[in-house]
Order: sequence, then structure tokens, then C-alpha cells
Amino acid sequence: MEYYSSPISKLIEELSKLPGIGAKTAGRLAFHIVNMPKEQVDALAGALTEAKSKVRYCKECFTLTDDELCPICASEKRNHKVIMVVENTRDLAAYEKTGKYEGVYHVLHGAISPMLGIGPNEIKLKELIERLRGDVDEVIIATNSSLEGETTAMYISKLIKPTGIKVSRIASGVPVGGDLEYIDEVTLLRALEGRTEL
Repeated sequence: MEYYSSPISKLIEELSKLPGIGAKTAGRLAFHIVNMPKEQVDALAGALTEAKSKVRYCKECFTLTDDELCPICASEKRNHKVIMVVENTRDLAAYEKTGKYEGVYHVLHGAISPMLGIGPNEIKLKELIERLRGDVDEVIIATNSSLEGETTAMYISKLIKPTGIKVSRIASGVPVGGDLEYIDEVTLLRALEGRTEL
């Protein structure tokens, strides 16, 4: 039985297809949107349509951009000889927020996961190898510490090492403010192995 008019039900249905949005949240969002001023709804609809039509992959690093090259790849101030490999654009944004990394990126758009049927050909690995034919000194692998992220890191490392380009992996371990008693053994072991001299 339908509780709402057809347009509201359709809006709830479409919103619930978004990741992390369940039926209840979709309902709250739908009613919020319906109660917004028409100008705000038009602005939201316009932003969605514009983003979908204008956003594409940077031709060099494959992050999302509305230009041929993203601002990072286009910048002459960045060190183009150091490439950090990340799984997605959100990871790139997280590193950019630190304000400390001065190299460029390569966005894989996923990680190798045989269980999900995602192999090396389903992510932007071939494009990374193509970039390494240029003048590159180091590749920093910054994939997640998940099984898929580790598998991807090992695969990339084995591909790059024969080229003579330096390959490094981001450190992982105890988070700032974390209590040791609540941290898993693998994380603690990584923290111990990745210790630095003071």
C-alpha cells in the first residue's frame, strides 16, 4: 500500500539507491527537499545535473575534474617525479587536507579483489604503468590497510620494482589518541615494525 503520493514515493526510492542512505533517511531527505524553497530545489537539481555532465577523469591522474587536467596535475609547483597511488578521489582529498604532500597522485578507482571479481584490469593500473615511462623517481603506495588494499599494494610493488623506481608504502599503526588496549594485534605489529628513531 502506498502511503505517499507517487512523486514522493519515487523521490524516496531514488534517494534510497544512494550509498549509505536507507529507507528512513531517504524519507527524511525527500520530505526535506519537498519543503525547501523552489529556488533551492532548482539549485540542487542543477548542481546534480551539472556535476554529472561536466565532471570527468583527469587525463593524467584519473581523479575527478571538470577540466582536461586537475588543478594538482596542472600545477608547476607540484613535484611530478613523486606519485602517490590512492584507491579513490576521497583518499586524495584526505592527503591534500594535510597540506604537506607536494607530489602528484594516481587514482586507481578501486582495489584488486578476486572475491568481488575485480582484477588488475578493472582498476587504473595500466594507466599507472604508462605514467612510469616518464621521469618518475618514487611511487608511494597509499592504498587502504584492508586485504584488498594490501593485495593491490603488493601487486603494484612487484610491477614497479624491476623498473628501478623507488617504491614505498605509507606507514600504518596506532592512531593518534588511540588506547593500545583496544587496538588489534596486526595494527600493533605494524606500528612496532614501522617505528622511527626519536
